[in-house]
Amino acid sequence: MKKLLLFSFILAFTIPSKINAQRKKSKNKKTTQSLSKTKKSKKPKYADFVKKETKTDDGIFKVHESDNKYMYEIPKTFLGKEMLLVTRIKDIPAGLGGGYVNAGSKINTQVIVWEEFKNKILLKVKSYNAIANDSLPIYKSVKANNLEPVIYAFDIKTQNKDSTAILVDVTKFFSTDVKAITGLPSYFRKRYKVRRLDASRSFINSIKSYPKNIEVVQDFTFDADAPPSNSRSNTITIRVNQSMILLPEDKMMSRIYDKRVGYFSIGNVDYSSEALKADSKRYIKRWRLEPKDINAYNRGELVEPIKPIVYYLDPATPNKLKKHIKQGVDDWQKVFETAGFKNAIMAKYAPTKEEDPEFSMEDIRYSSIRYVASTTRNATGPSVSDPRTGEIIESDIIWYHNHLRSYRNRYLLETGAANPSARTLDTPAEDIGEMMRMVISHEVGHALGLPHNMAASYAYPVDSLRSGKFTQKMGIAATIMDYARYNYIAQPGDKNIRFIRQLGPYDHYSINWGYRKVPLAKTPEQETATLNKWITDKADNPIYRFGDQRFDPSSQTEGIGNDQIKASTYGIKNLKIVAKNLPDWTSNQTNNYDDLSELYGELLSVWSRYIGHVTGNIGGVYEFNKKPNQPGNIYTPVTKTKQKEALQWLQKNAFETQNWLLNKSILSNIKESGYTERILALQNRQLYTLLNTDRLKRMIDAEVVQDDFYAVSDMIRDLRSGIFSEAKYIKNVDVFRRNLQKSFIDRLATLFNSKELKNTDINAVIRGELAMMDFQLTLAKTKRVNRITKYHYRDCLAKVKKY
Repeated sequence: MKKLLLFSFILAFTIPSKINAQRKKSKNKKTTQSLSKTKKSKKPKYADFVKKETKTDDGIFKVHESDNKYMYEIPKTFLGKEMLLVTRIKDIPAGLGGGYVNAGSKINTQVIVWEEFKNKILLKVKSYNAIANDSLPIYKSVKANNLEPVIYAFDIKTQNKDSTAILVDVTKFFSTDVKAITGLPSYFRKRYKVRRLDASRSFINSIKSYPKNIEVVQDFTFDADAPPSNSRSNTITIRVNQSMILLPEDKMMSRIYDKRVGYFSIGNVDYSSEALKADSKRYIKRWRLEPKDINAYNRGELVEPIKPIVYYLDPATPNKLKKHIKQGVDDWQKVFETAGFKNAIMAKYAPTKEEDPEFSMEDIRYSSIRYVASTTRNATGPSVSDPRTGEIIESDIIWYHNHLRSYRNRYLLETGAANPSARTLDTPAEDIGEMMRMVISHEVGHALGLPHNMAASYAYPVDSLRSGKFTQKMGIAATIMDYARYNYIAQPGDKNIRFIRQLGPYDHYSINWGYRKVPLAKTPEQETATLNKWITDKADNPIYRFGDQRFDPSSQTEGIGNDQIKASTYGIKNLKIVAKNLPDWTSNQTNNYDDLSELYGELLSVWSRYIGHVTGNIGGVYEFNKKPNQPGNIYTPVTKTKQKEALQWLQKNAFETQNWLLNKSILSNIKESGYTERILALQNRQLYTLLNTDRLKRMIDAEVVQDDFYAVSDMIRDLRSGIFSEAKYIKNVDVFRRNLQKSFIDRLATLFNSKELKNTDINAVIRGELAMMDFQLTLAKTKRVNRITKYHYRDCLAKVKKY
């Protein structure tokens, strides 16, 4: 009985345990199976991201949007393909960049590639600063020493149904502060004391996919302690447009840059060279123009390009200005005919929403002329180019609303003496339209690849610009790309004068050189002999010369004519007439002094420019770019005679007090004070330019290459003698001259203390001139002059002795 009870007791505990164990085992098995199923089911599927309610925009990549998240469906065939990422501003706060940054401004351009790496997609930036043929061994070294930066790594979410494309979530990339694509560069962040991006007020506005590009619009809001506007908000909100465009696989054949013809260019270092060093190469920037019929083109017939250059006018453009803007673009058609193309470039009005709901001025497939509501007085012609070849892909010309006011003012000031239609604040609409047309033509020139050519205005003789026959045919400079805006040389009584610039012969020459197809040439190197001949055939004609604005007096901004002294003499003669009549043409008509004040200030600037053109001759060096097989030197200093003549002219027209600028009826109605400081500032501009370190060094170097040179010691002596001319006589010194004389001493002292000039002749010359002034002023202070002149001489003497 006891045994039976014991067995029953053991059985009672054993059976439930086994049952529980079996249940636990069964439960564990089910849990394992469940976890296994869950694990398998957690692998994301295409349908998890692209659902019925998902909005899909098909294009180069499919873009999927759902629940404020954006997915890129990247075809695997596009992995590793080169694309251009262009970051530009779409909308900006008022005052950003001081008025010189606007909607449409480009912030950054970079070549990118999408690459697969393990379970990620990497977005890399490629550089073309260093290149090599990928068939050569050195290509491996170039790659190893130019590692491409990864600007973002995306997790691969899944693949599409047939595994031909990869899905990545780009939401975070486009809604956070990624510096590589930011719309607010570091210099803005520093200037406006930006602290951080506020993610709660930043978001993706839209992403649209097109056949060759994707356009992303982002709204960024930053916390900033010193925003450019709405300062109490401590906020900067900026709208940015990211354009990603597929670069052509059939690369345009590059054209080798030649500095004898003006073109913007790209450069790289080619390690494929068989020379004993890497080759630095430069190629011009230009649009790809391919003739529809190459055989007809080679026969010399005018042929339309397969893809013409088309600009769309901003819908915000005032109706009355549209025709002038359009004409400014279309004017280049005749120029391209010189290069063998007809209808190569044109302007069109932007389509309406009804005509093309997808059209966008930010879409990189379209070039545009933007009309910007801004008080800035400017216009620009930027472009986007392929850094591999120099091919211009797109450009956006920008016109600022207030720019015409600058042209009206200068039209009045520079041509009013000889041009009756300019003597008003209400410039005739026809003249305003012509000005705008030519500004647009100038900016189109930049967008075609042409930089400024300041030597073009020097090609025309000064007196030819007083001829109606000459100016109507040739304009006032050989190119629209010079800053030769108006004919300020023509004098009252000259007939049928063209006062406004126009396209010229150099424009035909440069477009032909850059865009004409060279028959049979298959590589850039095969073109060079032909291109060189086109240059040398016209090398002796100044009309076809290109010049940078640096140290060359024949290549100066805003100047016209081949003799700056003669041209500026004519210009100042006209300006004196304008100054005398300025109240009659402004305040007496409007019963308001605002325009008089504005125009008087600009009149001083015009006078300063005319003076500056002459200043450029002193210590100037002419630059005529040549190849070794061309006769003559590249660099030639200005003759001693010309430099001395220029300094004498400056003494009379800049450093002597210009009483014609001091019209009491103007000064007493525009400002309570500040006249003497204003004049001194303008005189100092010329004085400091003359006594510029680089200029003085060039004058010293002239001793080596020039037999009859204008020595630094002679120039500073002549300058001192003229500025202190009153000290030679019993003559009072007026307030303007007193200020200038003290400024001259201070400038010499600054140069004397310059470490850069410590071991040059300049130090010795200044020491000698200060000693001469010591002697001269010691005598001058004893002469019978008024009290302030005596005090002034004593003050100058104290300054001299101090140094």
